[in-house]
This record gives sequence, C-alpha cells and structure tokens, in this order.
Amino acid sequence: MKHVTNNEIPVLIVGGGPVGLALAGDLGWRGVDCLLIERSDGVIKQARMDMVGIRTMEFCRRWGIVDWVENAGYNRDYPQDCAWVSSLNGDEFGREHFPTPAEAVPPPQSPQNRERCPQNFFDPVLRRFAEQFDGVTLQYQTEFVSLLAHDHGVRVTVRDVVSDRTRDIEAKYVVACDGGASTVRQQLGIDMQGPPALTYTTNVIFRCDGLERLHNKQPGYRYIFIGPEGTWATLVAINGRDQWRFSLVGDANRRERTTEELRAAIERAMGKPFDFEILSVLPWVRRQQVAERYATSRVFLAGDAAHLTSPTGGFGMNTGILDVVNLSWKLEANVRGWGTPALLHSYDLEQRPVGVRNVSEATSNLARMLSPRVTAPSDAVFTPGPEGDAARLAFGQAYTEMMRREWFSIGIHLGYVYEGSPVVIADGTPQPEDTVSTYTQTARPGSRAPHVWLSPGVSTLDLFGKAFVLLRLGANAPVVDALIDAARQRGVPLQVHDLLHAEVREMYASPLVLVRPDGQVAWRGEVLPKDVLTLIDTVRGAAPMPS
Repeated sequence: MKHVTNNEIPVLIVGGGPVGLALAGDLGWRGVDCLLIERSDGVIKQARMDMVGIRTMEFCRRWGIVDWVENAGYNRDYPQDCAWVSSLNGDEFGREHFPTPAEAVPPPQSPQNRERCPQNFFDPVLRRFAEQFDGVTLQYQTEFVSLLAHDHGVRVTVRDVVSDRTRDIEAKYVVACDGGASTVRQQLGIDMQGPPALTYTTNVIFRCDGLERLHNKQPGYRYIFIGPEGTWATLVAINGRDQWRFSLVGDANRRERTTEELRAAIERAMGKPFDFEILSVLPWVRRQQVAERYATSRVFLAGDAAHLTSPTGGFGMNTGILDVVNLSWKLEANVRGWGTPALLHSYDLEQRPVGVRNVSEATSNLARMLSPRVTAPSDAVFTPGPEGDAARLAFGQAYTEMMRREWFSIGIHLGYVYEGSPVVIADGTPQPEDTVSTYTQTARPGSRAPHVWLSPGVSTLDLFGKAFVLLRLGANAPVVDALIDAARQRGVPLQVHDLLHAEVREMYASPLVLVRPDGQVAWRGEVLPKDVLTLIDTVRGAAPMPS
C-alpha cells in the first residue's frame, strides 16, 4: 500500500466498511489507484453482519482470499442450526439443522459455499486484501466534509479528525460507501424511497464462556424467542465461542432501553439468571429503503448508502459487495479510456433493480419472523401437558415451514439478472422465473456465468475477472479473429478460452459466449455477428443509444 503524496486520485472511496474495503481491494487488484477515507479508526465494536454469501465467496475466490475468510476467527466447528424457542431453558418449537462451516459442502451451482465470518473478522480480511496493492491508500480518522463536481472530476474536502485540519482532494470519481446516513448521498440531494422504520431494535454483544452448558438446547447459530406477545428477540453465536449478539426486537416506535432492561431481557431469553459481560450496546433502526438513483455522472452510491435492508436473510452487505464488483470494472474502463460515461450509467440501471428485489425479500423474511406478533400463539402453546405438546408441535411445524424461505435463498444470491441493460445484448430467450429457494444456472445474457468444474479444483468461474472472456465451446466453435481484432482496435481487454468440455457446452447453450469482467454474460451466439465492432462498442457502452 502506498501513501497519497498529492491531491489527485482516480477513485476516492468514502467509507471503510466491508463494501468500501471490497471496492478498494478490487480496484487495486485491477491496477487502478484509489484512496479510501474512513472517519473512524476502523475497529469494529459491533459486528453488523456475520454471513458472507455464496456470490461474495465466489468473488473472494477470484481474489484469492478464501483461506483468509475461512481462517479469520469464527469457530468453523460450531453448529449452525436455527431454532425457535420460548427460552433456552424452555420449550423448543422447531429447528432447522445445518452443518458446521467446516462440514458444509458447496452446492452443485457453485465452487464455494456461504461462510460464517462476522464483520469484526471480515473487515480485517478485506483490509489486508486491499493493503497488499501499491495503488491503494487507506486513510482512517479522515472524515468526508463536502464535494463539488466539475467537468473533469470531483473536488472533495476532507477533515483529519485528530488534528481538525481540512484539505481538498481532486478525484476523477467518488464512490459513497458511507452507510445508511450517507453524508455524500444527502449532499447530492438523492432521496431514499421506502418505509423509514420497520423496527427499532437494540443489539447487545455479550461475553459468556460456556453458555451452552447453561441451557438444555442443542447448540445452534441462531435462536428466535417467541412468547405470548409473539417474536420478541433473537440470539446469534457471533464467534462460535464466547461472544453472542442478543437483539431485542422492538416495533416502529422509538424507545430507549436501559442496561437493566437489557440484562433482564437476556436473562428471560436464557430462562434463568446467569453471569455475562456486556461488551457493547447498539440501538438501530431496521429499514426498507432504496435510493431513488445510485449515481450522478461522477459520484456513485454503494452498499447501505444505496439500500437499507432488514438483516433477515443476510442480503445487505452481500448486495453491497455485488454493487462494487459491478461498478469497479466500469470505473477501470473509464480510467483507462476504453469505457464511456454510458458504461458507468449502466451501474444504476443494472444494480438498482437488484437492490429493490433484495430489500423487498428481506422485509418479507422479517414479516415471517415476526408473524407470531400478528397471529399470536394460542395459550396452549405455553401450557404444560399433552394439550400443550400438541399445540407446540403444530405451531412449530408451521413456523419452521414458513421460515425455510429465509434459510434457503440461493436464488437471491445467484439468480439476479441485469434485464434490459444497455450494455448486455439480449438473445431473445425468455427471462427465467425469479426464484428464492432454488436456482437453475443459465448463460442467458445478463445472468451470472454458470459454474462448471473443468478439472478437480478448477471452475469456469476461475476464468473470469480481469478482462472480457470469450468462451469458444466445442470442437467446431467458430473462428473469432474478427472479434479479437475489434477488441484490440477499441482497447478492450479480451481473453479467449477454448473449452472442449461437453458439460460446459451444454450449460452455456451456445458455442460462443462473451463474459464481462464482473462474471456476467454479455452476449452469446452460434456465430459472430457481421458487425463485431458494434458488439464490442455495445458492451463497453459506446454503441449508439436507441432513439
């Protein structure tokens, strides 16, 4: 990592959470200089996420940091079951069994599995990834103050929070990864659309070594507590050892919780008094909001600055990582001169619908989790005896079946499609059904390029990342010299891979498939089009726009 010695930088990133760090790392991996500023010291006191989704893990595979994630600190031998209970020493209504992270195997659609890695572990991994590149500069305790866009870039004023000194930075582009209260977004005058408050919730991180020995339930990753008033709290194994995140889930009315209230609630969840140490308390608002637009001509929103979602489903951070992987190669293209403003404009057109989709699904998950508040369990559910046993069984089975949509959501993580994108060339095939719990791979343009094992440990996904990739599939694949020449003429990086694997040819359904640097299919066909320059110009955002 180098230190900025002048005030000019191609890309300035505001915000040093996982989304900002991932963007800095991906730009550095691409050889694009960038500066990240973060007003805090970077130490995570409250882990706001703990699940690295399957698509994010595919990006970690691309970056070569899967081992770092797996060894970041979470106990990978810890059970990952989810259970719904009256208390940890009370009744268990139902349970969804999951393997430990160490035992889990990837699904057929991916070379990776989702991973348990809370933010206090994941941020240092991403920071280490970003810091290994000479072109990446990370400046903590540096606060964004204001910006002024002009014809050639953006002038940004920042403040050193220690010395209180301000200075100006000239950046070609700015990406706001500065969270739900994004100062950058507010200064741009971009509104958030959607309900501003779903619940006011208070998180408590507490330490208790051997908590599992204090109750009569099988160990699990997450417990949902349901009482006569309905769903009222959750408990998550934050490191799989001695730290836990207790969430007291309120309603849409703001209310401050005292330490005494929080301790009493934690003991109610346990079902008896016990000793524990509160490490931190964080009141927060669960929201369902998406920015009305993700960008101006030179300033872009990503992560929570662009979309605020209930954590039910684990979509928030993972959608933010998807944002910056979509944006990063487009910034590179414009910095290097082969991309266009229209290519950057496609970021909003492609990624905002994904944000709307994922935020809406998370809110639906929340409604299912809180449904016992709407239709309260019968009194029999909390009554000892045979009648109560039957009521608990019926209630638990219904709740378990309903909650499975949240636990099994591979379609959300892998099935997003950039439908109607101006930099994707449609092939006329119908758009597949947008499913949640299932996912069928497809190489239809706009979709994630499918995973197929090429050899032990080598996936088709390992071919994608730093350039456009043209796959020539099968022994009789057409000659592509004209496209290679067109890409060279336009300065577009292009790699060609000849694959004879029958499974790849069948999965991709065409002998020629062009995959973008972010891993999405841009075009496919039986033969090259006659006008290959138009193909290249379209995918780089330089084709004439339809009137």
